[in-house]
Amino acid sequence: MRQRPFRQVDVFAGAPYRGNPLAVVLDGADLDAEQMQEFARWTNLSETTFLLPPESPEADYRVRIFTPLTELAFAGHPTLGSCHAWLAAGGTPRNAEHVVQESAQGLVRVRRDGGLLSFAAPDPVLDPVPDSLRPEVLQALELPADALLDACWIDNGARWMGLLLRDVESLRAARPQSAVLRALGVKAGMCALHPRTGGETPLLEVRGITLTSQGTAEDPATGSLNAGLAGWLSREGVLEPSYIAHQGTGIGRAGRLHLSRDAEGQLWVGGAVHDAVEGTVLL
Repeated sequence: MRQRPFRQVDVFAGAPYRGNPLAVVLDGADLDAEQMQEFARWTNLSETTFLLPPESPEADYRVRIFTPLTELAFAGHPTLGSCHAWLAAGGTPRNAEHVVQESAQGLVRVRRDGGLLSFAAPDPVLDPVPDSLRPEVLQALELPADALLDACWIDNGARWMGLLLRDVESLRAARPQSAVLRALGVKAGMCALHPRTGGETPLLEVRGITLTSQGTAEDPATGSLNAGLAGWLSREGVLEPSYIAHQGTGIGRAGRLHLSRDAEGQLWVGGAVHDAVEGTVLL
């Protein structure tokens, strides 16, 4: 064991300490997967990341992402939080325009835009949700049948069931039943559009219900989920980026995610990242 540089950061934060926390070990060299998993279980955050030298000549650094239960190939808030921590620790990108992060999912570009960091979202795999499963999911959320407008399986390294609800009131009324959702194996990514007038920026309200070892938990701000929802909703003609997503409202957080599409059609998911803790850990 030795001292390793460490940061805990607040990602997609619309206000201080109201985003999604992430633990970052800036030197993961010589740690094996079991040691990383044990530390991630101890931090008990939704994700903990470990930075390593890149294997790809195009990448600036490599990241491994762990929940308390398992390793992930890709996740949004760990991508931005890890990039912020790497830059804050003195990392210098090879490319002046963006940082390149290497993960199990592949290479991901991260750009700096004013006070925001944004990642280039991978295209999600979208599959229909069988009609037979929809009533069970609605029952698990304690929602009536007419609350659901559409549903889709979304997979971009993390697999969610995207649920488009008729209004924000229905979204806020949902009461996830842990035992049923776990039995169904469903992580529920619910969303609904806020009404708007004139030239207002579209606003999407989002709730992400994840599976944990104890049951379920509500995520304060989820980059992969919002990237997947944006890909799905734009395909269906419901909502085309650019828009802002609010998440975590019902659990006292203020997650703010900025979604946009560039001239080449690339989807970017961005937000603010703030330092919370800086020091070392013994690992």
